[in-house]
Amino acid sequence: MNSAFVVRGGRPLRGTLRVHGAKNSVLPILAAAILGNGRQVIGNCPQLSDVASTVRILRYLGCDVAWDGGVVEIDPRPMTRCEIPDFLMREMRSSIVFLGAILARTGEALISFPGGCELGPRPIDLHLSALRAMGADITEEGGDLICRARNLTGRDVNLTFPSVGATENIMLAATSAKGVTRITNAAREPEIEDLQAFLQALGANVSGAGTSTVVVEGGWPLRAARYDIIADRIVTATYLSAAALTGGDITLTGVCPAHLSTVTAVLAEAGCELAIGQDTIALARHQPLKAMKPIRTMPYPGFPTDAQPPVLAMATRAEGTTVFVENIFDNRFRHIGELARMGADVKVEGKVAVVCGVPRLTGARVSATDLRGGAALVVAALGAEGESRVTGLHLIDRGYEHFEQNLAALGADIQRLPE
Repeated sequence: MNSAFVVRGGRPLRGTLRVHGAKNSVLPILAAAILGNGRQVIGNCPQLSDVASTVRILRYLGCDVAWDGGVVEIDPRPMTRCEIPDFLMREMRSSIVFLGAILARTGEALISFPGGCELGPRPIDLHLSALRAMGADITEEGGDLICRARNLTGRDVNLTFPSVGATENIMLAATSAKGVTRITNAAREPEIEDLQAFLQALGANVSGAGTSTVVVEGGWPLRAARYDIIADRIVTATYLSAAALTGGDITLTGVCPAHLSTVTAVLAEAGCELAIGQDTIALARHQPLKAMKPIRTMPYPGFPTDAQPPVLAMATRAEGTTVFVENIFDNRFRHIGELARMGADVKVEGKVAVVCGVPRLTGARVSATDLRGGAALVVAALGAEGESRVTGLHLIDRGYEHFEQNLAALGADIQRLPE
């Protein structure tokens, strides 16, 4: 059944909320769970549709999976398949990370090209060229990837772009490769560090995550482990943006503030008051929002592309003009037309969006175009006058657990109703 968020804006968010586990960590970690010999227990696992898709893939492969609340238990020992059907691969872009894990586990894999949000070209050439360099034989037939790698060998792999997915796939495949794999120009995102920590818990010899060079010594026996996922920094940025736009006062717990330093710096520049603890971020906004210096998305530790849409939604009410330069995805501004329905003044040309702050936003019927753009529409609706109806919730549910319940707990007037 189709559903919509009905939001009556203008209510400041207030209160305390614990942020759930990171979507961009849990998906590769669940894929990595097939590498261990025994039952893996993954805690702080968010209840997201993307996680549900990953669990379906694991079960299709033959793994024994139990999902209870925030804990997923996976026993990969019954795994009998090395292929993932097209209908499962199409559910999310991150499904490609299973390629490296399945190759490491079985020596062969049959998968199709992945799906996910339409944010422009996200080629997997880096994944494939690296795996080929390590000894994998990969052919493409009718949209399928047929991969065989009975004897993977460690190699020096230099990525031409610090791709998160390619870094993860190489790390996973390298756990079974003979010798040492060294990834240079590796992605430095916190989620890469999280994957490394899980692989280390399994017994893998992996180091360097968080820097531009990751080193994996393959061939170590892997075991069962218990592991808790880090907090979702993009969800954190979304709630902070919503509190800033509504003139709220919230405290987010269970977070890692260092992962959000570029975002909190921008929020402070906009006039928000922030108090940062060891694992908490408190934000209050008492003065009108101010325009910010140009914001350019970059690979970590730069400003995250996924945080750009909710921060841009906040900037629609900031006094002055804020320029956003999107350097990661071609189609990251697809939701701007929906913001315009609410009265936002945003001009887009190529990878640049110029946001002129307006005195007010007005409730409207809008539809999510992708995961983060959908969240940005909810942020805007919370700060708009009157009622908004946001559709396309299946996209938002990919990355936000109990979004409307959490916002309501912070004082928002929001309901999920049949459309």
